[in-house]
Amino acid sequence: MNALSCQAAELLLLLASLYTWVLIAYAVISWIPDLQYRVGRYIEPLVMPFVGPLRRIVPPVGGLDLSFLVLILLIQFAVRPLLFRLAFAVCGA
Repeated sequence: MNALSCQAAELLLLLASLYTWVLIAYAVISWIPDLQYRVGRYIEPLVMPFVGPLRRIVPPVGGLDLSFLVLILLIQFAVRPLLFRLAFAVCGA
């Protein structure tokens, strides 16, 4: 059971990293209209459930949507450290 829990914790860490890259890709794609239509429509359902509520809280600054940055920082400085602690507690040293 411990091995399965360890693999699940490692999978959550991997998913957090992957989601960060998806956010970065979507932010870059949003600046390129042609890619936004072709690729963005597939990524948008993954991004908007988390970015949408943040957009209501974080106002745009100078016309730039900073909700992506806030979410990336939240993942990097809040979620990932918690997942690292979980992985360390479950998997051991």
